[in-house]
Amino acid sequence: MESFISDLALILITAGIVTLVFKRLKQPLVLGYIVAGFLAGPHMPYTPSVSNMESIQTWADIGVIFLMFTLGLEFSFKKIVKMGVGPIIAACSVMFCMMSVGSAVGHLFHWGAMNSLFLGGMLAMSSTTIIYKAFDDLGLRQKKFAGEVLSVLILEDILGILLMVVLSALAVSRQFQGIELVGSLFQLGFFLILWFVVGVYVVPSFLRKAHRWMNKETLLVVSIGLCFMLVVIANKAGYSSAFGAFMMGSILAETVEAESIERVVSPVKDLFGAIFFVSVGMLVNPEVLMQYWLPIVVLCVAIILGQAVFGTTSFLLSGQPFRTAIQGGFSLAQIGEFAFIIASLGISLHVTDDFLYPVVVAVSIITTFFTPYMIRAARPVADAFERIMPAQVVQHLSERGRHGKNTATAKAQTGLWRKLLTALVSQVGAYLTLSIGVIAISFAVLLPLCRGALGHWPGNISCGLLTLLAASPFLRAIVMRKNHSEEWKQLWLRDEFHRVSLCFTFGIRYGIAAATIYYVLDFLSPFRWYFHIATALVVMLLFIVSRRIKWTSIKLERTFLQNLRSRETLARADAATEPGYAGRLTSRNIHIAELDVPDDSAWAGKRLRELEFSHRDGVMIAAIVRGAHRQNVPDGDAMIFPGDRIEAIGSDDSLQAFAQRLTQEHTDLPLSNSRLQLRRVILHDGSSFIDKSLRLSGIRSQFHCSVVGFEDSEGNIVPATADRLICRADAMWIVGEDEAVRQLMKQSGARE
Repeated sequence: MESFISDLALILITAGIVTLVFKRLKQPLVLGYIVAGFLAGPHMPYTPSVSNMESIQTWADIGVIFLMFTLGLEFSFKKIVKMGVGPIIAACSVMFCMMSVGSAVGHLFHWGAMNSLFLGGMLAMSSTTIIYKAFDDLGLRQKKFAGEVLSVLILEDILGILLMVVLSALAVSRQFQGIELVGSLFQLGFFLILWFVVGVYVVPSFLRKAHRWMNKETLLVVSIGLCFMLVVIANKAGYSSAFGAFMMGSILAETVEAESIERVVSPVKDLFGAIFFVSVGMLVNPEVLMQYWLPIVVLCVAIILGQAVFGTTSFLLSGQPFRTAIQGGFSLAQIGEFAFIIASLGISLHVTDDFLYPVVVAVSIITTFFTPYMIRAARPVADAFERIMPAQVVQHLSERGRHGKNTATAKAQTGLWRKLLTALVSQVGAYLTLSIGVIAISFAVLLPLCRGALGHWPGNISCGLLTLLAASPFLRAIVMRKNHSEEWKQLWLRDEFHRVSLCFTFGIRYGIAAATIYYVLDFLSPFRWYFHIATALVVMLLFIVSRRIKWTSIKLERTFLQNLRSRETLARADAATEPGYAGRLTSRNIHIAELDVPDDSAWAGKRLRELEFSHRDGVMIAAIVRGAHRQNVPDGDAMIFPGDRIEAIGSDDSLQAFAQRLTQEHTDLPLSNSRLQLRRVILHDGSSFIDKSLRLSGIRSQFHCSVVGFEDSEGNIVPATADRLICRADAMWIVGEDEAVRQLMKQSGARE
């Protein structure tokens, strides 16, 4: 315990000193943390070093959890879905290209097939935590390209989990197994849907019911508890802690408390995030750098140039303008925590050599060090290319997607069938996932309990009835949802062919639901298969005609949609103008950024009319979020207070200047060393205060003192009012600083 405390003290003190120096030099703090880690690490003989790296690594793992949790709070799945297929195209393209680059470098150095394959996996994904921190330090998180980059990174993390499963299968079988890949993909999709749907149904409802007892402290404890709960569940399911933390963040992002949670969790995230980056710096080993300097240099160049070229190309393929694509590609030029995880996976499976891990760590640290400079270099590089390329090409690339949505994310005008089938596929997938989840939990938990309490066959019957009853609302929704929608009605009235097609879709859904019931019966019942099929068809028919199951299904869906849309509903209730302006911006160069007003901001207490943001900064305030309340399109009389979240609309340059001015303009009130004194003052005939009201006396405005009250004849203090006249021989109780009270008594002729 003593070594643990001393190690923590060492890394925090070292990190504090180094980051102050980096802040003074206007360098990104993440680089300061890495340098501090190297100074406090075991490979630096000239400075004190930590004695227990395992405990520090535990804290660093917690830091990754908090970083991914806060990332999920800011980038929910709804935001990614609204961006369309663009981020998916970019993520898949850049991962494929960088995997090819990594494998090629491995073969170049004759490291073997498995080493090269795993090296390609390590280079496939950029570091979400490092880029997120770099954007924060550089003040770029409100930029348009930053949102695109973080969306791609989230998808890379999700695809990285699938990649780990594939690499594990290849390591064991030494050959590609397509069936295992498809199975892993379906398993990942199952858990994503299950966790998100159940989380959105349960978590916002719980927070809404517990809102009256919530304050900052309890909200912090509850939100962190929920985060670590899903982290544990994700680990039990075979996924990473970071993935579970991100999932809970995305669930909480749909609640009305999302901004409050982000605000209270931020200091905790900063602490543990700092420890994570310090721990990365501790892995720097100069001996490894000297021994494998050539592969390390080649890999660093491959990552930086590869991401700059292939990353930019991938963003262009996704429909981004040329300048945004270059900024996005240059931001991805590093590897991070997923590379460490894949390297550890290869060692644990005994398919990679031991030298690969320290080499990847060194490459990660070097590329991380260059990350802020690559981000800064993107704009000059874009300017240089625009000067070199023909004007027509520059204009074409710059205007991609400027008119409305870009081609990759555009929602084409679809027919009734496409609308109907899209809705049916998504709803059947969600409800089928919930049904399978109910069955899996029932067979794993309820079935052993029933068999233990009632015996084998009675336990099977009881478990089967309870399982089907619990899954019945979801099974009914699979069959009956969208059967009375406008699309269904219009198609039904067209002709016989459309009516037959609609009946066919109904039959498929009925068969899916009945097959789910058949699986339960076949698992628990000793009867023949044809009996199970007939029973499943009849039971499904009973579910459809049951009014109780119908209303239960409708109630569950309404609650889910209410929770999913709670933030939008609150916004519409708090303002006459409905949010949604983000999707209607006509220019790709103009977007929305969210900024928090500091506690000591000089703007606090001022009206928008006084601040003149539109005239001075070229930005428009679209909304002001204060706690759980939102004011959309505020007028000039709206005031700004500390802790407010401002949604501003403008260009990249104007928003960056606006954010910089927000953080720099703060109140510089002088600190006073004097204590407040409470004095009893009696006024004589010549006092300048006599026959004046307290409001006009100048006691507060001129002398910075306050009258607490007047003493009556019985010695009681009567509270003072602003209109109360000051009379001769009044005994006033005044509070103020020593010097202020003395000046008041001297100039007014009062005495104690």
